[in-house]
Amino acid sequence: MLTARERIERQMVEPSLIRLHRKLSQLKSTVTMMNTGAHPDDERNEMLAWFRLGLGMRVIIACSTRGEGGQNALGPERLGSLGVLRSRELEAAARTIDADVSWLGHGPADPVHDFGFSKDGDATFTRWGEARVVERLVRAYRMERPDIVIPTFLDVPGQHGHHRAMTRAAETAIGLAADPEAYPEHFAEGLKPWRVAKYYLPAWSGGGDTYDDEVPPPDATITVLAVGREPATGAEYGRIGEWSRYYHASQGMGHWPKQAQKAWPLHLKLCSAGSRMEQSVLDDLPASLTVLADFSSLPANVAAALRSADSAIAAAISAFPDRDAIVEALTEAAGWLDIVGSSAPGAFMALHSHRLARKQAQVDAAILDAAAIFESAHADPSVISPGGAATLTVELGEGASARKVEVLPVLPEGVSSSIQSLAHERIFALTAASDAPLTGLYLPAWSALGGNGHAHVKVSAEIGGRTVSGNYDLAEPFAVAPAHSLTLLPDALLVPLASPQTEWAIKADIAGPSAPVSFKTPAGWTMNKTDGGWIASATGGAKTGLIEIEPQIDGRPAFQITPIAYRHVGRASFRSPAALKILSLDLKLPEGARVGYVGGGADRVGLWLTRLGLDVTELDAAALSGDLSRFTTIVVGIFAFGTRRDLAAATERLHRFVENGGHLVTLYHRPSDGWDPMQTPVRRIEIGSPSLRWRVTDPRSEVTVLTPDHILLKGPNVIDPEDWQGWDKERGLYFASRWDDVYEPLLAMHDPDEQPLKGALISAAIGKGRHTHTSLVLHHQMDRLVPGAFRLMANLVRPA
Repeated sequence: MLTARERIERQMVEPSLIRLHRKLSQLKSTVTMMNTGAHPDDERNEMLAWFRLGLGMRVIIACSTRGEGGQNALGPERLGSLGVLRSRELEAAARTIDADVSWLGHGPADPVHDFGFSKDGDATFTRWGEARVVERLVRAYRMERPDIVIPTFLDVPGQHGHHRAMTRAAETAIGLAADPEAYPEHFAEGLKPWRVAKYYLPAWSGGGDTYDDEVPPPDATITVLAVGREPATGAEYGRIGEWSRYYHASQGMGHWPKQAQKAWPLHLKLCSAGSRMEQSVLDDLPASLTVLADFSSLPANVAAALRSADSAIAAAISAFPDRDAIVEALTEAAGWLDIVGSSAPGAFMALHSHRLARKQAQVDAAILDAAAIFESAHADPSVISPGGAATLTVELGEGASARKVEVLPVLPEGVSSSIQSLAHERIFALTAASDAPLTGLYLPAWSALGGNGHAHVKVSAEIGGRTVSGNYDLAEPFAVAPAHSLTLLPDALLVPLASPQTEWAIKADIAGPSAPVSFKTPAGWTMNKTDGGWIASATGGAKTGLIEIEPQIDGRPAFQITPIAYRHVGRASFRSPAALKILSLDLKLPEGARVGYVGGGADRVGLWLTRLGLDVTELDAAALSGDLSRFTTIVVGIFAFGTRRDLAAATERLHRFVENGGHLVTLYHRPSDGWDPMQTPVRRIEIGSPSLRWRVTDPRSEVTVLTPDHILLKGPNVIDPEDWQGWDKERGLYFASRWDDVYEPLLAMHDPDEQPLKGALISAAIGKGRHTHTSLVLHHQMDRLVPGAFRLMANLVRPA
């Protein structure tokens, strides 16, 4: 349940008059546009803010993945939990510009997921399946019926392969969506063929620090210009777009350009009239109810009703903020729309019934808002387990007291409601059946009109002789989750084959009601309960490989629930099956290593170094300013120079640490992460830019060892071809492009049809010590329990 401060903050972000103005502005247009992209934050927020808030269009953001393969500038969330966080971020970004979201991918278990990076569309479709993505886009076109589709990126060499794949699929799907023979299973679901009227390509380059489009963008056939400021906020539309991007905080978004963007060049590629120069993206589109009135052979009374409805809507917009006048004008508009719906001929309705239905829903939403019918709704608690209960409180506004109002909870499967109070505040008791299914982590869509989440409320009121209805979200999303969360500490064991150790202490912390914990163990292992927890015992000789021990709670598979809480998106959670993973591997540790680890919050390398059995100390600001000579090796985590000012301030001390005999190991950094090529490393190291050219995305790419006898590759573990097997996602990124002659490149690797890159691992003897820089994604490989990553990391942290 939201705290008082959180409720205040929500109301401050969206004052009631701004909310009402947004409800009114969406009534101006009957056009829907869709912006397609591959990741949360791919949307062109500034342009979309103009389309939605300036022109009144319905705006849909179609996104193929949840961003679960990306990086996180905020905290520890990775993979599935990052996908939950970034889904919430995109929905919050969409809310700011009053847009909808259509998700094509549904998390890391779905084939269409963010697997990190690829350099072309073909490589992406190898993972996603081109036919699958196209079918999902066809479904989205037929369901949402956009008049305009605009991808954010071009399908050109030098661009992210996910972007290229999504743009290619967006174009392919246009012809198929209009084909009455394509995907007949859609028609059994009530969908119908739909022809997108206009398909634009961006006439801007997607180049920059990350990409370098090899092909120039197409010529602009129109430049979209944002005129003026939004009346409700007084802000420029491009600035509101930046407000929207602020919510992509996990990706470091939230910039303040000196000038808000006002112009976006577009190239009209597909249109029934052919590519041509235009005055407006709305040219030749049914952009308003008045334009619809010009439909061929439309009866005079229907055409008049459309024009009258448009006039009444204009009167309501002009009446802002007079709520009574708005209600009166929109009630009249709704009456005219009823006449159109009941009297328009079939040919007209076949093309435009979705516009009328949408407009009627928008009118109703604006009437309810202007009449102050609804205030808020929340469930306490917002998360229950099967067999659990909650209280749903719906607070009605002052306008509800003089009207007949009905409130209907819309709940997930297995959850029922019963009314407890019919007073001004409606209170419902919610009960989840003992076999109620757990609610999903990734919802398929988000609507600016409300009705989102696994539970919402439908509110109806008698206003102006009509029943007006709308859907409202709960203040916090409602979910049915497991009653217990099991956390194993540690959740993974690293067992060197030569280790004499046969027993490991495991803590099994259970959150929730008391329940018995047990384990299903594979052959060769046992789990025995002790007073302080459990003992995992190896009963047979360890064999190289990875096994899992499955914990159970009350005889059922256990889940670990990870809370996610950030001020900009609120609270959520991620759940995954709990498991104790045990990796047995041929591993030797460097003798006498005393490691200091400087984390930037973006990796778990310090934890893995500890689990390797090394002597590891996490270095805070005080430690960095203290005596560093007590360490043989200092490891700097990814991005850390960009996220920790204390580390940047200690750069010269780290250089002296090396000169005096220490070993400094820096993991990959972007050029933007406070990495000054001349100042940050001990000697000059330049990070390649754009990064697409300085990474190896194929995790199976051949690795050539340039210096087989190098100390870091010979011991204590001899790095051999087997150590490069089983890598996940990619080899490395942000490779060094140029470096001082004192550094020696140890490896070469490349993606197909590219030249070898030698900046993945470089090392130099400097003074009495050594500096090693690696752009290999060792942190991710360790998270995925790839044996070679641990063996190489053990070598890298050896004393100089």
